[in-house]
Amino acid sequence: MSSEKTDALIIRLADWSESSRVVTFFTREFGKISAVAKGAKRLKGPFEAAIDLLAICRIVFIRKSSGGLDILTEAQLQQRFKPHGRNLLSLYGGYYVAELLASFMEEYDPHPQLYDFAVRTLSSLSEEPDHKVTLLKFELALLRDTGHLPLFDACLSCGKPAEAGNGQFGFWVSQGGLICHACQKKEFQPQPEIQPGTLAILRRLSDENGDTFKNLQLSDQQHAEIRRIVTASIRHVLGRPSKMSRYLQL
Repeated sequence: MSSEKTDALIIRLADWSESSRVVTFFTREFGKISAVAKGAKRLKGPFEAAIDLLAICRIVFIRKSSGGLDILTEAQLQQRFKPHGRNLLSLYGGYYVAELLASFMEEYDPHPQLYDFAVRTLSSLSEEPDHKVTLLKFELALLRDTGHLPLFDACLSCGKPAEAGNGQFGFWVSQGGLICHACQKKEFQPQPEIQPGTLAILRRLSDENGDTFKNLQLSDQQHAEIRRIVTASIRHVLGRPSKMSRYLQL
């Protein structure tokens, strides 16, 4: 057994005993880990106020060599998630980030860039009253980093480029990409067609520099089209609707 130190975001809590908890972390260096925090439920426990959902901590844990749970030995609180004002959607957005990370990530599969993105997303949810674009950016970054990002450049069936003036395209959910109007046969079960301008924005949001796309203003139609695609993609990977999606009206 070896002792490890890393920055970590708490994404799930579960009771272990009368005084202890199992804490699931999304860590920068090790990816998702689950560790027993002994005494974490005590008022004056060994981890003070660090063990809280969506808290960012500096932790030390003992990594078990077998398939058992790791052991948390230290946790120093660095930052606590604070929703924007009394905006419940900001709070639900934070819970949504935690749910997706817990569901998408594999044990000990590090994604340091996604960790940084998740931390920035929580910061944005704390500071900005409108969560719509913030969550879209995070969802697309999560899909990209885990290899589930749909292809938005061309028709999956015939290869026709998805460019302005090249006709309209639908979204082929099960195959993770676009399908042009000419290829939309019944068996493809396409989603409603997407406007070319929406696809251009979606491609920019989906690349690795999408987070630098600041002060983005989406029309109601553009947001509805992008939201439909992203929600369908998330649901397809999970195999079910997200638990928080109904609170966020996704």
